[in-house]
Amino acid sequence: MTTTIPTSATELEEMLADGRVAAMFEGGKPSADFGDFIKAYANALQGEGTDLAAQVREETQRVLADYLKEHGASAVNRLDLAPDKKVVASTRTAPGAKVDELFASHEDFLKATWYRNTSPDAVKAQDEIRAIRNSYGSSIPADGGFLIPETLRANLLQVALETAIVRPRATVIPMDSLRVPLPTVDSTTNAGSVYGGMIAYWTEEAGQLSESEAKFGRVVLEAKKLTGYSEVPSELFQDSVVSFSAFLNQVWPQAIAFFEDMAFFSGSGVGEPLGFLKAPAAVSVAKESGQAADTIKWENVVKMYARMLPASLGKAVWVANIDTFPQLATMAMTVGDGGAPIWINNGVEGPPMTILGRPVIFTEKAETVGDAGDLNFVDLSYYLLGDRQAMSLETSAHYKFAHDKTAVRIIERVDGRPWLQSAITPAKGSNTLSAFVKIAARA
Repeated sequence: MTTTIPTSATELEEMLADGRVAAMFEGGKPSADFGDFIKAYANALQGEGTDLAAQVREETQRVLADYLKEHGASAVNRLDLAPDKKVVASTRTAPGAKVDELFASHEDFLKATWYRNTSPDAVKAQDEIRAIRNSYGSSIPADGGFLIPETLRANLLQVALETAIVRPRATVIPMDSLRVPLPTVDSTTNAGSVYGGMIAYWTEEAGQLSESEAKFGRVVLEAKKLTGYSEVPSELFQDSVVSFSAFLNQVWPQAIAFFEDMAFFSGSGVGEPLGFLKAPAAVSVAKESGQAADTIKWENVVKMYARMLPASLGKAVWVANIDTFPQLATMAMTVGDGGAPIWINNGVEGPPMTILGRPVIFTEKAETVGDAGDLNFVDLSYYLLGDRQAMSLETSAHYKFAHDKTAVRIIERVDGRPWLQSAITPAKGSNTLSAFVKIAARA
């Protein structure tokens, strides 16, 4: 490949704007040269031997070392910060694992915990579940209800991954307490120093040494309570608990995933997770001069791509509100006095569902078109998701007694917040980089 490889975000932006990169697309699809170009660009900025590669290794080692100092060697069994590791399967150390031993199936659990089941076996099972929950003290808050078996909780989350956007791509941290602090380097720039104050320099023999000191911050995951509520005809418990079990296994995971994602996208961080759209580290790309309201231009996309951390270009995804589709589908690049379509060349085939080689995810959870956050380019492995590994379920007939319905409440505890605390100014280049990039509002 003879294409010149850019060595900074500014050079990449120039290449994207002048059409040299667009030439690597054939029929709207990236050619093999485009894949080689992306790898070469990432290697040039963060490959082996570069400053950024060394910084990433050093930060990982420091963060893990500090975490182990605070939490002990047992933390190794529950913490894996590798971005491609997702905690989904049931965990033997989770509180609900002990409840698994009490029931042969999920249906038996639902029958035993139903408020009207007063059989000796059900009462005994309820007492044992409460004893297991209470034995964990402050680890399992007294929310009421019965601790859900771990296999059922894991199954609920596994199904939720099919519809969730953030959870399957985030770095999941199992929480064995309500509050888990994670250290992070307080770094805002790599110009002149790294890790908030660490420098390296060439020194003549016997020359005077310069002092350097890194500054450290802390990301704290605090389990927030997500409460799910539904009303179920009492006959389902009396006559067809298997049907309700199917409902629990299919519908509730989708509801959990929906409300989790809403908070992981735009949560305030007060009583709920801090969403990546509101993160201090998020980069907002300004609209073009004279750009009309509620529009998306190719220049917006180009500049967003150029603000992504180079090491994340192979992992980042575009997350867009479905309202943005008309803008993306009609987006064009100006060439001389005319123009050419960028994303869709004809209406015969479906859209490619990629932009600049990265997947596009359409959702109603992003902001509407024209608002900041309607189109986002994000590497969600930099989003920390704290999973408390415990759910509780409670049933009651009091609220809907006149309708002979059973009120069902499910409670999970989870938190989420970006690991990056601020956008990073690269060693070379004036534009800050981040794992969370969005367009500013176009009103």
